[in-house]
Amino acid sequence: MAAIKNDEKVTFEKPGKYRIDVQGHLDDRWSDRLAGMRITTSGAEDERHITTLVGQLRDQAELCGVLNSLYNLHLSILLVQYLHTANGTDQEAD
Repeated sequence: MAAIKNDEKVTFEKPGKYRIDVQGHLDDRWSDRLAGMRITTSGAEDERHITTLVGQLRDQAELCGVLNSLYNLHLSILLVQYLHTANGTDQEAD
C-alpha cells in the first residue's frame, strides 16, 4: 500500500494523477466521459475482469465526477490511488 511522507501534504484542489480500479469490464470508448483517463482491462474470458483507469484530474470535483459516473455504471470501485501531483512529485512509496 502506498504511504505518504509526513512532511508532504496532499492537496486535492490542484491537478493530480490518479489510478482507479473497478470490478468489471469497461470499454476504452468511455475515456472521454471519464475525464480522458486511460482505460485498460485485465482478466481472461473465464475470469473476473478488473478495469484500471489512470489519468490526470484537475481537482477533487473532477475526481468525484469520475467516481459518480463509475457508480452510475454499477461498477464496484476497488481502489482509488493518488499517484502524484501535476508537477510530477511522487506521493507514494513502495
